[in-house]
Amino acid sequence: MTRIFFFLPGLLLFAALATGQTSTGRPNIILIMADDMGYGDLGCYGQPRIRTPHIDALAKNGMRFTRYYTGSTVCAPSREALLTGMHTGHTAIRGNFLTDEKEDPPMPDEKRTIAEILRDAGYHTGLIGKWGLGGEAHGPEKQGFHYSYGYLDQIQAHNYYPPFLYENGRKVTVPEGTYSHHLFVEKTMGFLDQRPKDKPFFLYLPYTIPHGKHVIPDASEYAQEDWPEQYRNYAAMITQLDKDIGRIISKLKEDGLDRNTLIIFTSDNGANPGFAKFFSSNGAFRGHKTTLYEGGIRAPLIACWPGMIKAGQVSEHVTAGWDMLPALCEAAGVQPPAGIDGISFYPTFTGRSGQARHPYLYWEYYTYNYNWNKPDSQLPRNWLDSRAVRFGDWKAVVKSSPRGENAAVELYDLQSDPSETTNVAAQHPDVVRQANAILSSASRPDASYFPYKQK
Repeated sequence: MTRIFFFLPGLLLFAALATGQTSTGRPNIILIMADDMGYGDLGCYGQPRIRTPHIDALAKNGMRFTRYYTGSTVCAPSREALLTGMHTGHTAIRGNFLTDEKEDPPMPDEKRTIAEILRDAGYHTGLIGKWGLGGEAHGPEKQGFHYSYGYLDQIQAHNYYPPFLYENGRKVTVPEGTYSHHLFVEKTMGFLDQRPKDKPFFLYLPYTIPHGKHVIPDASEYAQEDWPEQYRNYAAMITQLDKDIGRIISKLKEDGLDRNTLIIFTSDNGANPGFAKFFSSNGAFRGHKTTLYEGGIRAPLIACWPGMIKAGQVSEHVTAGWDMLPALCEAAGVQPPAGIDGISFYPTFTGRSGQARHPYLYWEYYTYNYNWNKPDSQLPRNWLDSRAVRFGDWKAVVKSSPRGENAAVELYDLQSDPSETTNVAAQHPDVVRQANAILSSASRPDASYFPYKQK
């Protein structure tokens, strides 16, 4: 009897590892983020032309959110919001920007990311794809990731056949003619094989598909379609991503990890205008990437966790990218840091009561002048392009000029007008006053590059 009792902890640990459970009982977490994929690009969100059966199956087996907003309408600030739990009135990065070194401005080292929080809680952490928050010496290895592979700079990430990528902060040569996304998937499989088996893992997959340039080695999936090549490639890229997500799911099942792994799928911002028109990539919503109308910031969000998230659910809970950090903290049983803007949506996808709600959601977006140093340029290097706030069913948008003049507040009732077709500001001056009060208090003027002050 004593001997059986002595070996019992080891037997339990062996059984847990054999079934994909960690010794702590905490879930593994895989966060997949597409690049420039719109709300309407997936079959489960109404896309009729592009085939996405594996992502659709995630939605069928989990929860699909219809009122999820990205951190921003462009790449870099959206990623910081996601990783730090702060909206763009409080992030360091509030638009895309190129430093004098022709690379992304670095997210400050003191920013605490979800990877750092989970690493310190015993998780093995990895990032494979596009970082977009700083160049050499400012990569994911400095912000809590045990392993990283991919692009550091977002401009480099436009090239799907790069001469080099970065692995754990070191530049590594890529064989000529190699499609970067295929490397990302292979590195993902390697991470799952080589992870410490006695720890839970957090794997962040900010893949670059379907961001431009819109190229893919094999576009035969849509070769029969009488579409311009760019659109065939775009569709093929999304379907390739879908197939690779299917590979990841199959791998989890083979390794006995699927029952104890939370998978979240989303995008960093809305699709570009051409795809919004051709595929209805942004659904029925007005706007696109680089705008703060719904089409620029409304995105797909799917959460799947067998046994924890009831299958086949659709949620209208209003949530945003900066809510991801506290939600993942709660899933992992970790306390989120104080002072963040995010509110966990964990109660919603697990069916628990007590879901807290935001009094408002806030965005600000700075546009970058890529011709700022040309002799005939009369515009600043960047400027506050627009701000937006959602409170209740009201949405206010304010546009600004390069010289700082604000246009009148636009006001939309998203309950009756989700496509933002009718500005009702004149009919609701009291609501406009509420919006202005939020707009005047939601931002801190402490972002070094936004607006950029020429030294």
